[in-house]
Amino acid sequence: MASVTQQQIQQFHKDGFLVLEQFFSAEECDSMRRQIQGIVEEMEVPPHCRTAFSTREEEQLREQGSSDYFLTSGDKIRFFFEKGVLDEKALHAYDPVFKQITHSPKVQELGRKLGLERPVVVQSMYIFKQPGIGGEVTPHQDATFLHTEPLGRILGFWIALEDATQENGCLWFIPGSHTNGISRRMVRAASGASTCVEFVGSEPAYDDKQFLPLPIRKGGLILIHGEVVHKSELNSSESSRHVFAFHVMEAKGTTWSKENWLQPTPELPFPSLYT
Repeated sequence: MASVTQQQIQQFHKDGFLVLEQFFSAEECDSMRRQIQGIVEEMEVPPHCRTAFSTREEEQLREQGSSDYFLTSGDKIRFFFEKGVLDEKALHAYDPVFKQITHSPKVQELGRKLGLERPVVVQSMYIFKQPGIGGEVTPHQDATFLHTEPLGRILGFWIALEDATQENGCLWFIPGSHTNGISRRMVRAASGASTCVEFVGSEPAYDDKQFLPLPIRKGGLILIHGEVVHKSELNSSESSRHVFAFHVMEAKGTTWSKENWLQPTPELPFPSLYT
């Protein structure tokens, strides 16, 4: 892994994303894939807990909005079935392989170069975007789901465990869109409501011509600003697109919204990125 330059950091602040090729080794990627294979082979998910994850508002309210399994997933390893994608959370806290990757010295060094003083890990996901069936992720901002006061305190780390191409569903971004605030929020619904989450505001219609594809090779890392608009398309290829991703919050001077679906618990407070 080459050292991150000040010019690259400036580019991140300008665009809202940054591609760092070969940040992780092929061996590190393979170790995560082997580990997840073992976890999946042993998983038991009762039918009533097979909750789908979606960024579409109607699907989100239908699938996750009525599911306690989703709301209480923040401090547990749980599985979500998103139209061809199996999505598993809280690996950074409970699995030794993913915990080591999340808190690896190079990730901590990157955090310091970005000026993070008290970063905490709020969630992690392993995303299986399977060949031929891996679903699209519609345009969204991560801060819609992970809201802070002030804004600008959420950072995503998206690690390609296989080559991500336009054919198998790489990420697409609108450069500079992180400077316009957020257009909607997903919040916990009031007690007694028909769903346990609801949306405030709405996602605008984006021009497809604004999006820039970001194919990346195995081992590459994409840094994602919490307010940058991004998406991924269907996996129409014969190749899977496995990813391990986690989100970090700069905790210094920041308030985590009590309306967020994800909340720290006594069993799992948000752990420091720095060890």
